[in-house]
Amino acid sequence: MSTPPFGAPLHAAHLRDLGLDAASHPSRRAHLCAASGLVCEHGRVYVVADDEHHLAVFRDRATPGVMHRIRSGDLPLPKRARKRRKPDLEALLSLPAGWAAEPLLLALGSGSRPNRRTGFAVPLERDGAPSSRVHAFDLAALYQPLMARFGGLNIEGAMVVGDRLVLLNRGGRDGLPNAAVFLPMPALLDALSGRRGSAVLRVQHFELGALDGVPLGFTDGAARPDGSWLFSAAAEHSADSVADGPCRGSVVGEVSARGELVMMRRVAGTAKIEGIALQPNGPSICLVTDDDDAQRSAQLLQAEWPRTRD
Repeated sequence: MSTPPFGAPLHAAHLRDLGLDAASHPSRRAHLCAASGLVCEHGRVYVVADDEHHLAVFRDRATPGVMHRIRSGDLPLPKRARKRRKPDLEALLSLPAGWAAEPLLLALGSGSRPNRRTGFAVPLERDGAPSSRVHAFDLAALYQPLMARFGGLNIEGAMVVGDRLVLLNRGGRDGLPNAAVFLPMPALLDALSGRRGSAVLRVQHFELGALDGVPLGFTDGAARPDGSWLFSAAAEHSADSVADGPCRGSVVGEVSARGELVMMRRVAGTAKIEGIALQPNGPSICLVTDDDDAQRSAQLLQAEWPRTRD
């Protein structure tokens, strides 16, 4: 699929740093640094970081967020050891009503290593607070056909579009493609329940182009009610799908309900956008950043995205 020309730069306003109640973090860190998956619902902002065992929840633009444990144990503090052992939770999605008995968030590992093929189902209480009844589930059966097809895997985004689970594989590194993988929802429900079902998948490849000579790779996606969807992508200069590198910038793009890549806009600045979510009302989108620096807080940004006709 050909790459559309970039539209006007997208200016994202800073809503807040992702500061934390340090008492809720196992190492007493007062900020979230590697924000990745993002959901905005129930008057809250839910964020998973790729190097944490927790879900971070933010209630407003000023109050420090609170970390809710979703996996037992603590990760080591040294960067190299932490990267090696982290679950690499890159995608966060909310299951639409009808697909679960209660409101449910799913955090999914990237699949780029064997220890990154676990998902976590987090039920939400009536007020939107995360429940402690977290269920871990194996993603290996869901991911194995994709690894065989791509020669590797790096799932960075997940969303529900109609009756399909859509997984976004990040390309541009290790020879992996930028691809949207469409799976019937029963395949996800099988994984959640521990069943090893089989599913017919559909794969759509995308040519996202490059920023300043660095290829763009998917980092997240957000579904619209009309069947179209938005995505974020970053141009990170690194040798493979595991290593971090300097970021040349990010884009937000739109795919129509017919599967056409209709628009991409470069986000002003060089922030690495790792998560995207729709605001419940209106044309606003929210974005989260990852600076790959434990000493710097991730940021929550907001931008206006124009409505287009399919």
